[in-house]
Amino acid sequence: MAVSERWDVDALKAGAMVSLVFAIPFSIAARWAADSRDDTALATLLSLGAVFGFVVGGGCAAWVQRLGLPLSHGMVAAVGTYAAAQAVFIVVELVSGDEVSWFAALFNASVVAGAGLLGGFIGKRLRAKGFVPSHERQVGGGPA
Repeated sequence: MAVSERWDVDALKAGAMVSLVFAIPFSIAARWAADSRDDTALATLLSLGAVFGFVVGGGCAAWVQRLGLPLSHGMVAAVGTYAAAQAVFIVVELVSGDEVSWFAALFNASVVAGAGLLGGFIGKRLRAKGFVPSHERQVGGGPA
């Protein structure tokens, strides 16, 4: 259990893993569809799938954090995962000699920040409605 005064590191890791599983494959597929097939409808649909993945990842981080900072955790998990993946994508583009679209990378970062914020609101709302992670549920049904 890694918790600092500001960040629940375990929650950020959980949100990042969920984002990696749900958002990054859609991001890769959207880039492939936009570059190789010139199919903007498919690329748009896959991009929306990636945004949804970042919402789910941010929501996960917000839901499992234990510091009362769901919005911050949602945004940091989503943007951190995006930044790490985007850094790899940029290095691959630079090594292959392709042009890097810096504006697109920054614009997409703002979209991902919004997705993380939305996920943070969802995670906060889940907790407010009484849905808590299993490791926080009371075992045994009450005092004996």
